Amino acid sequence: MEIVVPDEFRYLYEPAWTPPVVKYPADVLRRPAQPVSKFTKRTLRLIGDMIQIMRDANGQGLAAPQIGVSERVVIIAPGGGKAMPLVNPTILEASGEQVGQEGCLSIPGLYGDVKRSLRVVVRAVDGRGKLGEWEMEGLAARVVQHEIDHLDGVLFTDKVDPATLYWQDPDPDTDE
Repeated sequence: MEIVVPDEFRYLYEPAWTPPVVKYPADVLRRPAQPVSKFTKRTLRLIGDMIQIMRDANGQGLAAPQIGVSERVVIIAPGGGKAMPLVNPTILEASGEQVGQEGCLSIPGLYGDVKRSLRVVVRAVDGRGKLGEWEMEGLAARVVQHEIDHLDGVLFTDKVDPATLYWQDPDPDTDE
């Protein structure tokens, strides 16, 4: 789906220093990200940077391609909770169904309903370099699926019900 940004939302797509989130239609958002071959201090720095960027942008999740790094690293913080880094995440199991509204820091101002699995089991390396598995349901499952999609070059607009798409200022308190 091609996204046409209305004139009144174009300011959201202009390059800015803060937060440094890559915006649609940047090529990196459509490329599959590369696996992290070794967990290093660089990986820890990337995780720390991503957590800060996600928090500054008031996000619930962030994938490395969204900051221009084509590596399989995501941060999830459903509902603004504690940030959880996942390196090389893979969904092992998925069940149930939920439909809910999604937006994206890389496509600011656009929202719509997306059908996702209600429950997932994810295998990944955590923020300390340890391999583990996590079962997630509801919002956590939605956020992790959205972020893993980013690692595969998939945007929420590829899965959205087009009839539910709408534009809204993500920060209505600004004077833009």
